[in-house]
Amino acid sequence: MKILLLGAGLQGRAALHDLIRSREVLKISVADLDIERLRHEVAELNHPKVDSIGLDVHDTSRTVALMESVDAVIHLLPAQFRAQMARLAIDTGAHFIDASYADPAYHAIHPAAESRGLAILPEFGLDPGIDLVLTGQALMEFDEVHEIFSYGAGIPEQSASNNPLQYKVSWSFAGVLNAYTRPARIVRNGKAAEISADGLFEPANVHEVDVAGVGRLEAYPNGDAAKYVEMLGLTGTVREAGRYSMRWPGHSEIWRKLIGLGLLNDTLIEAGGARVAPRQFIHDLLLPQLLYGDDERDIALIRVEVGGLKNGRARRVLYQLLDYRDLESGLLAMQRTVGFTVSIGAQMILRGDILKRGLLSPLRDVPAGPLIEELRARDIFIQRREDVFL
Repeated sequence: MKILLLGAGLQGRAALHDLIRSREVLKISVADLDIERLRHEVAELNHPKVDSIGLDVHDTSRTVALMESVDAVIHLLPAQFRAQMARLAIDTGAHFIDASYADPAYHAIHPAAESRGLAILPEFGLDPGIDLVLTGQALMEFDEVHEIFSYGAGIPEQSASNNPLQYKVSWSFAGVLNAYTRPARIVRNGKAAEISADGLFEPANVHEVDVAGVGRLEAYPNGDAAKYVEMLGLTGTVREAGRYSMRWPGHSEIWRKLIGLGLLNDTLIEAGGARVAPRQFIHDLLLPQLLYGDDERDIALIRVEVGGLKNGRARRVLYQLLDYRDLESGLLAMQRTVGFTVSIGAQMILRGDILKRGLLSPLRDVPAGPLIEELRARDIFIQRREDVFL
C-alpha cells in the first residue's frame, strides 16, 4: 500500500503514526503547507518509509503528480479543499478517505469513482465516523427501530477541566465555533424538527446523560439526525432521533449567553480603530487558554443508543467507546480516534474489508466487526450492552 496523507495537523500526526506501524503500508507521502514543521515531526519519527513534502494544494499539477504515485489519498486538510482533492484523487486512480462530513459535490464524483473501481469514504473519523458504523451495526439487531440517539464528545478529563469553560481544544477550535453556529435537525414524535443555530444551547434543547466511567454530561444538538433516518428509509418508523455533542455541565449556558451577545458573529465591527469579526476575536483570545498541558489528558467518547423491537419484544442496545490521551506518545484521545480511524479506513479499502465502490457511507458500507477489531488492536475499546423489556 502507498498512501498520500494530505495535512499534518493534530489528526494528521496521529494518522501518520498509525500508517507507520502498519506492515501493509510500504510508502507514506505526507504533504503540508508548513514544510518546516512537517520536516521536524518526520525527523522525530525517523522512519524510512515516510517522505515529507511541502505542498500548496492550489498547485494542481504538483498535487496530481503526488496522487498518481499512490493507491489512496487521506484528506485531513481544512474542509474547503475536500471536493477538489476528491476529484483529483479519482481522476488519478486513487481511493479517497476523509474525516469530515460528506461534501455535496461527492455525489457528482460518484459515477466516475464507481466506474473506475474506486471508493470515496467521507465521514470516517470519530464523530462522524465510528459513531455511524456503530449505529449501522445496532440497527441490524432490530426488526423495527423506534429511537436512535448518537453522542460524541472530546473533552478534558475532570482534573484537566481547570478553566471557566471546562473545555480544551483537541481539534480545530475554528471548527468548534463553526459547529456552535450551525443549525441542527432531530426527529421528534416521528417528524423532522429544525433547531436554529441560535437555539442549540437553549435549555429546551439540552439534556443530561450519565456516562459510565465519566459521570454526568450535558448534550446539545449537533448535526442532522433526520438526514440519516431518511437515508435508511426509516422515516415514519423512527419516533425519536438525535445527534448530540457532550460537554461538562454548565458549558451550554455559558455559550448560550455568549451567542446571545453576538460574540460568534462573523460580521466585521469597529474595535479600537481596527475592523474585526467577533468570532475571530473570541477564537484568538481563547485558543491559547484552551490548550492541553503535556501531563493533561482528554477524553474521546462515542455513545450510540438504539431502541425498538426484536421478535416482538422491546429492547435497547448501547454501544460506547471511551478513550483517553496516551501520555507516552503524547497523542490526544481525539487524535487517536480520528487519525487512527481514517488510517484504518484507507487500509480496510485497500485490503478488501470494504468492498463497495463509489461514494460510501460509514452507516451502511463499513462492516463494524473488522473496524472494532482494528480499534481494539490500537487499545481503543468499544463496549456493548443490551436491555430487553417484557
